[in-house]
Amino acid sequence: MKKFWYGCLCMLLLAACGEEVEYVPKPKGYNRIDLPKHEYQSLPDTFPYFFEYSKHAIIRPDSSWMAEPYWIHIIYPKFGYAEVQVTYKDISDSTEKKLMELINDSYHLTSKHQIKAYSIEETVFKNALGQKAAVFELSGEVPSQFQFYTTDSVRHFLRGALYFRTATKNDSLAPVIDFIKKDIIHMLNTARWNDNLPAKK
Repeated sequence: MKKFWYGCLCMLLLAACGEEVEYVPKPKGYNRIDLPKHEYQSLPDTFPYFFEYSKHAIIRPDSSWMAEPYWIHIIYPKFGYAEVQVTYKDISDSTEKKLMELINDSYHLTSKHQIKAYSIEETVFKNALGQKAAVFELSGEVPSQFQFYTTDSVRHFLRGALYFRTATKNDSLAPVIDFIKKDIIHMLNTARWNDNLPAKK
């Protein structure tokens, strides 16, 4: 009986040696991201600007050392690491030159990502109130994938940028990036100004 089992074992070993076993690595997996429906709420009327922003986001004042009045962060707690940083400038006492400086600064801040960006696509349009808005979509492993500004060219200038505070690659964040991009476009299309609010310097 021992000889029989020994013979079976030898045959199995010989058969295994004769076959080439190909190693196939497991594909890298990513955590599944469940996205909610797009729903919106109104920004409080205590700001000199107005827009509708996502019901899945919260507003927090910018607490950085360089923050100015009415600078905010729109934070998405569900995504933990995503936020839209919004800055505002009152240009009512400024010259046309100052407006152009702000617009040029927007282009300059976007162009800083050129080193890592595969491409930067610019789109300029007018929202429902006829106000100019420009959006910049950046591709590649950049820290900010979407930037924008809008202005009435007279008193108000609003700029924003989407940031993800995570080391996760943008390819795996793509569904969340697209989700927030749609929210930003909705913000711009619903943007208007509150001229009754006194300016803060």
